Amino acid sequence: MNTLMLCVFYVIFLRVYEIQCKSHPKPSCGYPPSQWCRSLEIAIECGVWKQCMELNATRPDPVVPPVEITLYYESLCPGCRAFLTEQLFPTWTLLKGIMKVNLVPFGNAKELPEDNSFSCQHGEPECYANMVEACVLYAANHAAFPVIYCMESSADVLKSAKPCLQLYAPFVKWQTIESCTRGELGHSLMHQNAVKMQVLKPAHTHVPWITFNGECTSEWEDKAMSTLFTLVCNLYKGIKPPVCTGALKKLDRSFC
Repeated sequence: MNTLMLCVFYVIFLRVYEIQCKSHPKPSCGYPPSQWCRSLEIAIECGVWKQCMELNATRPDPVVPPVEITLYYESLCPGCRAFLTEQLFPTWTLLKGIMKVNLVPFGNAKELPEDNSFSCQHGEPECYANMVEACVLYAANHAAFPVIYCMESSADVLKSAKPCLQLYAPFVKWQTIESCTRGELGHSLMHQNAVKMQVLKPAHTHVPWITFNGECTSEWEDKAMSTLFTLVCNLYKGIKPPVCTGALKKLDRSFC
């Protein structure tokens, strides 16, 4: 398993383990862990108000802008899929407080205005998958990235689209995505992505193509491919979160 993904699971385990140790033997509060810090009332009911206060105290300064990463990619491109699933999504999972991710599914595709269609490097299935992901980004909003990660990390990107949507964005009906891909909206979204590719400076020469705060350099790209987590931490101008500084290593690991 990818080292960064192992790190994600390890950090989540430590946080849950710490909370369980300090709150034991209090009974379950009926809320999933992801909701424990949503409000003071829930935190008190779940017996984790102290941990939630500590977490809030280490949140990034809202005045400092996040590191904005835009990934220009193709849905069936092996290199794009590897970067999205092994670097971008795990890093975002740990650092979503200090980074913003934009996804542009188009890559080396060509817009064919005379045919009112598109031509893609990996054929018609990729054109359709690109449009599905564009429609997911439009309809699912904040839940879109997990849906697309689910699709890109599966054995079959297209076959996994519906179950991934149902799992991570159940508020969006699959019929909505199908309607988008068959109608004018899907075509319009793909045209917008084509324009985004055309105005890149410097012009893209390959995919995945990655920009940081609107800029692309070969040095950043090289680092992003293997150590995106470290790069985002270094590029962030505000006070580094504990996960960047290594403070999470100081968590109490004593047994309950």
